[in-house]
Amino acid sequence: MKLRRPQTRQMPETIIALIDVVFFLLVFFMLIGRMDATAPFEVRPATALTGADMPAGGTTLSIGASGALALDGIAIAKADLIPALTARIAETPDVLIRINAHRDAQLHRILPLIAEIEHVGALDVVLVVTPERS
Repeated sequence: MKLRRPQTRQMPETIIALIDVVFFLLVFFMLIGRMDATAPFEVRPATALTGADMPAGGTTLSIGASGALALDGIAIAKADLIPALTARIAETPDVLIRINAHRDAQLHRILPLIAEIEHVGALDVVLVVTPERS
C-alpha cells in the first residue's frame, strides 16, 4: 500500500500585518493633525495680565453666582442696569467698567451683559480675574 502525503496547502497571505500598519498610521495622523477649524486670517488671542494693579476709578459691576447684580456696591435690577450705565457713560465717555463676576456665575449671564454694555458706548470693559495659586 502506497501512502500519499497530504497536499500542502499554500498559506493565504495574511492581511493582519497590513491592518496593523493602517491602524497605526490612522492613530499617528489623528495625534499630529489639527482637529479645530482655522480662521482664514491671523488670530492672536488676548493676553491676560496677572499681578498688575487695576486702573483707578471707573465703575464696578458685580455679578453673583445666582446672577444677582450690583453697581458700585449697590444692588440693582437687571432692567435698571443699562439705563444707569448709559447715564454714567454720558457723564464720562471714557469710563472704565470692571466686571467682577463670581467664579460660579454662568457664562450665559455674563456675555449678554458685556454685549449690552459695549452697545451703549462703553470703551473699556475689563473682566476681573484671580490668578490660580500654585
